[in-house]
Amino acid sequence: MKSLPVLPAAVAVLLLSGCGADPAPSAAPASSSPAPAAGQALAGTPCGEIAGFQGAKNKVVARGKTDCAEATQVLKDYFAKLTPAEANSAQGPGPVVIGAWTCGSGPNDPVTSCSTEDERQIDATRS
Repeated sequence: MKSLPVLPAAVAVLLLSGCGADPAPSAAPASSSPAPAAGQALAGTPCGEIAGFQGAKNKVVARGKTDCAEATQVLKDYFAKLTPAEANSAQGPGPVVIGAWTCGSGPNDPVTSCSTEDERQIDATRS
């Protein structure tokens, strides 16, 4: 039974043989905005401008099954509901719930995004 001690060594070699291989590429960093659904236009539908927090102009874009009237109203409601403390938060404004929508943005991010569970999305970009 001299071959028996060779078996654990062979198993160890097989297990460790992958240790020196090139590592798998890391996943791309997660985005603050959800990815568009298949078939959904990346550019979306431009809906004009609205006044955002403290009167800043914001260009509105609707994506998915959202019309411009709903998009502009949701964003107007969001900016009206946004408090100065939320707007100046170190984590960024939001999340703020407006009906079926959840809106917010990252710290110092010029884009405010609102989305629903059924993959509708609105973006407002400070101009």
